Amino acid sequence: MTRTQKTVFILVAVIALILGLTVNKVLSGKGQGDPTALIDAGIILLPQSRNLPDVTMTNQDGQPVTVNELKGKWSLLFFGYTFCPDICPTTLAQLRQIKSELPKDAVDKLQIVLVSVDPNRDNPAQLKQYLGYFDPQFIGLTPKSIDELQKVANAVSIPFIPADTSKPNYTVDHSGNLAVIGPDGTQRGFIRAPLNNAKLVAQFPVMLNRK
Repeated sequence: MTRTQKTVFILVAVIALILGLTVNKVLSGKGQGDPTALIDAGIILLPQSRNLPDVTMTNQDGQPVTVNELKGKWSLLFFGYTFCPDICPTTLAQLRQIKSELPKDAVDKLQIVLVSVDPNRDNPAQLKQYLGYFDPQFIGLTPKSIDELQKVANAVSIPFIPADTSKPNYTVDHSGNLAVIGPDGTQRGFIRAPLNNAKLVAQFPVMLNRK
């Protein structure tokens, strides 16, 4: 065996070892289920959870809610706004449909949270009326300022572009991805857009059973 062949052999062995350890870590990690099926459903779980910033927003009932205290349930954070012409109503309708098809024990562990990227127009009353069209149990949060909103969006890696509110009928560019927050109040991952209802209905119970 030549020196080059030995080097290649060692590199292949090292790569195989790393891949083996990685797969073993995933398969022996928290919860059950097939990681490939989760990914195929658009659920991307982070190798390490992320802390959320200590930012307080106002919910649709006018009550303060601190973002890093969203605990006790799995939360799906969708960054959108009530005047959105397309992505938001489509996504919220899909989440309503997905929720309706989940078993009750899974529904009890889940909450849907719309974080407004348009605090200029999305006051609590507007959020409550809008979310009522989809599911009265959906939660709406509006930030005190764009700076605080940006802090939360950056923390969970969900991008948006602040709008020029001086223009009439302005729109806000934002991602359709969802941030997944665990019952401990830390970010556990993402759900990629566009949502696949059937695959998410199948995989949400798996995700929601994780610790």
